[in-house]
Amino acid sequence: MLSKNQIKEIQSLQLKKFRDSGKLFIAEGIKTVCEIIDQRPEALKEIFATRDFIESHSEKIGSLRVTEASETDLKKISLQNTPNHVLSVCHYFDETPPVFDFKSNFSLYLDDVRDPGNLGTIIRLAGWFGLSTIFCSPASCDFYNPKVIQSTMGAFLRVNVVYTGLPELLAQIPGVPVYGAVLNGKSLYAEKPGNGLIIIGNEANGISEANLELVSNPITIPAGGQNNTESLNAAIATSIIVSEFFRQLKL
Repeated sequence: MLSKNQIKEIQSLQLKKFRDSGKLFIAEGIKTVCEIIDQRPEALKEIFATRDFIESHSEKIGSLRVTEASETDLKKISLQNTPNHVLSVCHYFDETPPVFDFKSNFSLYLDDVRDPGNLGTIIRLAGWFGLSTIFCSPASCDFYNPKVIQSTMGAFLRVNVVYTGLPELLAQIPGVPVYGAVLNGKSLYAEKPGNGLIIIGNEANGISEANLELVSNPITIPAGGQNNTESLNAAIATSIIVSEFFRQLKL
């Protein structure tokens, strides 16, 4: 059974200021926690799980710190409508300088993408297409937001997310093509893409004016016929663009 202090401490990690203060974040669900155990066990501070989970995963858990929790307690600390059988508290990952070769691959820059579901889905998408690193503006959603972690479906363990200003990033990679997803660019399907950086803008405002000036290759996803849809969801637009870049550059 969890103490009131434990419940309060775990609940506090739903807020960024407390996550940053303790350098701790929450990850929950059988699939996600098992992937952390397999891929980054050193990140685990403590696992809170039902007796059934503990007994059925005893070999995998080994000597890791585990506290048995009732379903009632898990409901108190979970962000899910239907709490899972296991929740883990993890240490922030070590920050390492990004190593990314733009000559042989392309990557993403998220310009103030604020929605945690969009960020998590884009990280998951990056993992699917083999992008080892993506970049975010400092004002983009927090990587350790529980909704981001949940939305990645484990891809947060395999994709490095670096927060940096676009001018600072481009200063390190001079000459790299910069593609920008805009409404009035060249058709994505008429453009012959090259390896470089693809900027995805804010959900409501698109790419900021300052960063738009740094775009060398504006591109757009053409709409079919006459329609009243003003724009696409950021994650959906990213999936279409990345899929086309992957098709032309990797297949």
